[in-house]
Order: sequence, then C-alpha cells, then structure tokens
Amino acid sequence: MSFLRKLFGSKKQDEPAPVAPAAPPHAEKVASGSSRAQVGWVSDVGKQRTTNEDSVLVVQASQEGNNALPPFTLLILADGMGGHQSGEVVSALAARSMARHIVQQVYLSALAHRDHGAQQPSIQETLVEGSNLANSTVNATVPGGGTTLVCALLLGSRAYLSNVGDSRAYLVASNGLQQISRDHSLVDRLVELGQLTAEEAASHPQKNVLYRAIGQSGVLEVDTFVHSIQPGEGLLLCSDGLWGMMSDEQMGQIIAAAASPQAACEALAVAANQAGGRDNISIVLVQFPDSS
Repeated sequence: MSFLRKLFGSKKQDEPAPVAPAAPPHAEKVASGSSRAQVGWVSDVGKQRTTNEDSVLVVQASQEGNNALPPFTLLILADGMGGHQSGEVVSALAARSMARHIVQQVYLSALAHRDHGAQQPSIQETLVEGSNLANSTVNATVPGGGTTLVCALLLGSRAYLSNVGDSRAYLVASNGLQQISRDHSLVDRLVELGQLTAEEAASHPQKNVLYRAIGQSGVLEVDTFVHSIQPGEGLLLCSDGLWGMMSDEQMGQIIAAAASPQAACEALAVAANQAGGRDNISIVLVQFPDSS
C-alpha cells in the first residue's frame, strides 16, 4: 500500500502525475491461481517511426485470506498523436494521471475501508473523472498536446472500460474478437451517419483524424462500458498501429494460436511490422484461464 501511495502520489488535482518507472517492453504478469488474470504487453516503435509516442501502464494487485478484496487489474494504453507537441510525453502523462486517480479512488479506498458509510461514485464515474483529470493535466502541462486514452479496470471477472480517441478495446472470445470501444474518428462518424462504408473508411485519407481526444479544450465526452469476462475469455487493448495493419480476424487467429498473453502480444507486434509497421504498435492482452 505504501508503495502504491509513493508511486501515484497524494490526490491534488492541480499538479501533474509523478513519473513512474516504465514497464519493461516484454514482461508478463501472471498471478497464481486458475481464476487470476494473465497479462502480457508490448510497445514497439514500428518500422517507419523514430520515436515511440505510445504509453502502456499495467497495475495488478491481489489479496488472500478472509474478506479479501477481488483481484485488481488496471490496464491503460495511450497513443500520443503525431503532429502534436511531445506526443510521447503527453501519452505517458495521461496514462499516469488516469492510473493515479483510479488506484486512489478504487483500490486504496477499498484497502482503507473509506467506502463504508459514505456515498461513493460508481466505477464508471471514476473512469470518467480520471479521463477528465488526464485531460486537464495535459492541457495545463503540455498545451497543444494530444493523445488517445483507453482503460480497462478488472475487479474479479467484471471489466469496466473507458475510451477517448481511436485506441481500441476488444473482447477476446472463442469465436474471435468483438470490438467494445468506439473510434472517435472522423471516418468512423461518417460510417455511423451512412456517408461512408467500412471498406471506404479503411482507406480514407483522413482515417486518423480524431474529433475527440485527451488534450482538447471544452467538455470532454468519455465512453464507458461494462462487461463480465468468462473463463477462457479476455480483453485486448491496442493502438491503431496494430488494428490499422490487419483485420480483426487476423488478430483473433494470432491470439488463439499463442501459448500465452505475452506470446500473443509479441506475435501481433511481429505481424504488424511485417505488414508495414507504419505506426507505433502497442498491445495489452489480459486473459482468464479456462476453468475446464
């Protein structure tokens, strides 16, 4: 608990999140016990960029014994947008700001039992608050900067998700991938309005133009979702450096063939680079082992 407090700092809305040690690019967190989430992640610069402007942040905690808290897994991925100032700084700042808020309001609060006898915001409200805090922190610290931000908070087998921008969240099931998040891009909006087909959107010259991102001025709208993850299922978070290089079907096949979440992430990064590697490639995959 003291480590988490030192890592994420005290709750002050007017100061930027402290710098946390970066996660190793090829690391896997596997908790003991068949019901625990297994997580892998990779962040790769790709073949055509000289700087990696993506950020990945993973936090896991578990407790044993009577009245134990459910396993806590927090996954955050941010893609600093090209053409904006200091994309790699902005994505890291947004991810850390979001993580600090969620850890304080959800996990540290539960450890301290501050939720007993007091009205607490819902998890979805906390995700929205965290996204808005990240937005205001970016605006105050790196004016003109911008990033996507997709987050998944798993409490036991219940997943709470939020997204701003076009970094995606997918449900990984036995029958393939199902996109959960919605892209906040111009072409996706045109598809929703029936002015473009999905095929036309995939090759549209403005497919990477976003109408919603962390770092924007004014009111920030945040999409939130809730899913129950069944044994054998999982969640995939990824930047457009992955999903823009291959189909959902191809990604699902690679994940299904991999021996572990970490192996799947590494294989996906290799495939995206083989397809051209036009952008930074960041991937987080969490899976619940099949109980059968």
